[in-house]
Amino acid sequence: MIAPELIDILACPTCKGAVEQDKNARALLCRSCGLAFPVRSHAGKALPVMLVEEADVIPDSLGSTAVASSVD
Repeated sequence: MIAPELIDILACPTCKGAVEQDKNARALLCRSCGLAFPVRSHAGKALPVMLVEEADVIPDSLGSTAVASSVD
């Protein structure tokens, strides 16, 4: 999926917190603010979409530790 070196330098655009990869959900998760940023495939490469407008609230099944406010 995404190289660990890239995950280490990416940050949540909302809270600037660390993100972690969830391969099953194909998303990068920010547990600080409770957002899941999609990872999409383009030309055979996995690309994270780090836009708040594209983020979803982390589902309870992924163990959200925070309740996100509305994502406008």
